[in-house]
Amino acid sequence: MNSPRRDRIRDAFGAAARDYETHAGIQRTVAQTLAQLAANQPLPPAPHILEIGCGTGLFSRELRSLFPAAELTITDLSPDMVDMVSREATLAAYFAVMDGEAPIFDRPMFDLIVSSLAFQWFGDLRSALTRLYALLRPGGTLMFSTMAERSFAQWRSAHEACGVHAGTPEYPSIDALQAMLDAHTDAFLFEEDYVLDFGGAKGLHRHLKGIGATVPAEGRARLSPANMRQVMRHFDAGGGTVTYHVAFCRVTRLA
Repeated sequence: MNSPRRDRIRDAFGAAARDYETHAGIQRTVAQTLAQLAANQPLPPAPHILEIGCGTGLFSRELRSLFPAAELTITDLSPDMVDMVSREATLAAYFAVMDGEAPIFDRPMFDLIVSSLAFQWFGDLRSALTRLYALLRPGGTLMFSTMAERSFAQWRSAHEACGVHAGTPEYPSIDALQAMLDAHTDAFLFEEDYVLDFGGAKGLHRHLKGIGATVPAEGRARLSPANMRQVMRHFDAGGGTVTYHVAFCRVTRLA
């Protein structure tokens, strides 16, 4: 990811840290689902676990509950997020500010690498998966949830109907994600659609601002106020709901 975009993402999430969990209902649901999947992984009694993109700790708390004996390393791009999570004494973890695309580790040392709804912010997911896979011990697993192509389809459609382009990032198709996973030995993927009602366009804006997801796709300019009002009216007239299309992915290093 280029540095200016990475810095904008870091700052946006940092600004949202204090109130993030007030707006993060769907993020909590996805974290709980990913935790259920992680609980089924065959791990050593005291596994070494790396979390990428911890946010305010929704998934971190699930991990500590599931794996009380784990050596847990918790990271995020945002120093504000890391600072907030590190205050939770019950987590008993090592904390670090880290860009998940450029991990600070350089050898196979983890039994489990996990991330909930952070990888969609990577600039080059395929390359990042290769680097993270290299940090797995034999038998180790990389497991993550990420946004897929149908995410925010209703919002995009409202823009298209008004002749403008949405600033929403373009997420990969399930086929594209599967191809990335298949580059490794043992891979698995399933998808879920969560249709959410935030109370129309204004509510959707509050949700995205509340979680810090405000950095538009690369090269997308802000709409004029008149165009945005038109899009919001069209979105609301179409029902005002929006889809989170989430892929749950796993790759395991067999040797």
